[in-house]
Amino acid sequence: MAVSVNEKTPVDGPDASLPGLVKSYLGLCKLKVVALIVFTAMVGMFLATSPPGMVPLDVLLFGNLGIGLAASAAAAINHVLDSREDARMARTRHRPLPQGAIRPRDALLFALLLGVLSMVMLVTLINPLTALLTFLSLVGYAVVYTLFLKRATPQNIVIGGAAGAAPPILGWTALTDSLDPHALLLFLIIFVWTPPHFWALAIHRRHEYAKVDIPMLPVTHGVPFTRLQILLYTLLLLAVSVLPFAMHMSGYVYLAGALLLGGGFLYYALRLMQGRDERVAMQTFGYSIWYLMALFALLLVDHYLPELGNGVD
Repeated sequence: MAVSVNEKTPVDGPDASLPGLVKSYLGLCKLKVVALIVFTAMVGMFLATSPPGMVPLDVLLFGNLGIGLAASAAAAINHVLDSREDARMARTRHRPLPQGAIRPRDALLFALLLGVLSMVMLVTLINPLTALLTFLSLVGYAVVYTLFLKRATPQNIVIGGAAGAAPPILGWTALTDSLDPHALLLFLIIFVWTPPHFWALAIHRRHEYAKVDIPMLPVTHGVPFTRLQILLYTLLLLAVSVLPFAMHMSGYVYLAGALLLGGGFLYYALRLMQGRDERVAMQTFGYSIWYLMALFALLLVDHYLPELGNGVD
């Protein structure tokens, strides 16, 4: 019954009105994902202030806007490259391109416009280093991951996760025009977080990935193996998440929160290992999003409350 419902063809066609068209173009941008990207980039900016202070308004505005536009451009390119697979998957078949709301050529032009605006803004109003790193991140996700890695190896999300882990570095360099070990530590946290986050979703959607021949880990190696990998990566993430405290980047407020949040992630990973409830995979996926947001929020709070911990060097 579930299969027949998922494969039901929508009765309504694409909305050709102006509001409908605007909604379709915004749909290309994956705004929820972009919001998380901009949030982690913004946290990178604030953590780069030493002593803790306010990020200049122009950097806060144009830096995050430029990074957000680049992320939106990458998302639009991803829609174009994945349009055939999207049309065959229940989760994605209602996207603008499979529905015929936007033509692939127009989506590419839209992505190009966003990308150019992003680069011009970052080069002229922020700094060339941030523009370069943002461009490399855009290419890494939109081309290297989507066009090659996604269809080539079950380790696609591990290797391709580097592009998605870049935003805190971009935010840091937007303020300082330089790379810093602490920024690379923020990158490492997201890099290790990405596999257990995405593999939980992949377990839930494994039949759809198999249908379109995308070699996600639960498709190629099975669900029990993927569950084990999620558990191992969660343990690694728990260890990595305390490094900001160990490197005197944050204090006890962050340490306590990171351990609590990591314990929650570990709880879901252990429940997932039991394999008794199919719903746990999506519960783990949902928790992982809140985990990352809360962890970075804790870094930000701790940065401005040095008297409650070790403080920032």
